[in-house]
Amino acid sequence: MSAIPPLFEELAAKGLDPESIVERLTKQEIETPSWGYANSGTRFGTFRQPWAATNTQEKIADAATVHTYTGVAPSVAVHVKWDFEDDDADAVVEYARSVGVRIGAINPNVFQDQEYKLGSFGSPDPASRQKALDHCLESVEIGKKTGSRYLSLWFADGTNYPGQDDMRKRKRYFTEALQTVYNAMPETMTMLIEYKPFEPAFYHTDIADWGMSSAFARACGERAKVLVDLGHHLQGANVAHIVSFLLDEGELGGFHFNDSKYADDDLTTGSINPFELFTIYCELARAEEDPNIDADIAYMVDQSHNLKPKIEAMIQTVEQIQRAYAKALCMDLGTLRERQDAGDVAGAEQCYVDAFNLDVRPLLYAARERMGVPTEPLQAYRASGHTEKLAEERRGRRGASSLG
Repeated sequence: MSAIPPLFEELAAKGLDPESIVERLTKQEIETPSWGYANSGTRFGTFRQPWAATNTQEKIADAATVHTYTGVAPSVAVHVKWDFEDDDADAVVEYARSVGVRIGAINPNVFQDQEYKLGSFGSPDPASRQKALDHCLESVEIGKKTGSRYLSLWFADGTNYPGQDDMRKRKRYFTEALQTVYNAMPETMTMLIEYKPFEPAFYHTDIADWGMSSAFARACGERAKVLVDLGHHLQGANVAHIVSFLLDEGELGGFHFNDSKYADDDLTTGSINPFELFTIYCELARAEEDPNIDADIAYMVDQSHNLKPKIEAMIQTVEQIQRAYAKALCMDLGTLRERQDAGDVAGAEQCYVDAFNLDVRPLLYAARERMGVPTEPLQAYRASGHTEKLAEERRGRRGASSLG
């Protein structure tokens, strides 16, 4: 960029270093999920797309395309049930390397099989609990082969009716199983425990909120952390507060980025409440500068796009996350702290409003130029004709759903 953008001058006048912000943006990493590239839908049905990935290699190739256009999506999360049926771990790792990405978080599946009707780790049936445990232990072994740093766990376990099962007994089952899996992990792996207040269990869910995830993590050890899914909260929950609290406790391990209007809607990140995403990143950006905070956090996407073209939706998501991070890095922290300390409520809030309203494209353009990727990733991808090319190559195949 030849001329200094006005935004850079504005930031410098506030004592911020635009070049440092650009450099931090180039270091950002966002992991996309293999299942986000395959045909998927709602519980009522699936609308198939001719360009959707139909096997593991195609999913990884699509993830690599997103990285090619954004420069900040170098890893792809995989699902043991869906990504390793026909391919062994070594082959998956080698293919990912060949297309320029690496394998990220390992995600077991303990919610799809009929045996899990009454739960997995929390099931009253010992055989179902053992099957779930064996599968998670197998996932750890796969993670060792892929070099994955994270074992990402989500459970659909719960009950639909009062008295259906003993909730305390289920808690003990969960604790024992999670500890067994944790003890099987290598020291290089971190267990991420996700929570969800409801669906598919509607009376009680065994891991219903961040506090329960935290309790289970503490029962396992220091390499067990909480995974925050932005869609897995009741309406009105202050996710930025949850993030701040977990950061201060050293228990925030990772994110599943998406967005929601009502609950777990699986919508594109930033499409419904971009201001909430920004406030979350304000907490994260500040934590990166705090030597007392462990800011080694896994930033992962968890979306299944039923209507939007898969790769386009994922590029949109990455761009929204980048934008939120850039705005958070532009916060005038000195002024903010002064106003907070003075009890200046309106003035402190205005610091947030001003940062959120900034047009941070000059920062993003500079970061992308430095990484050698298009300054407008989605626009460049749409102009490439890649989606149409995939449709011609994959049209007519029986698409593999991310739901099996």
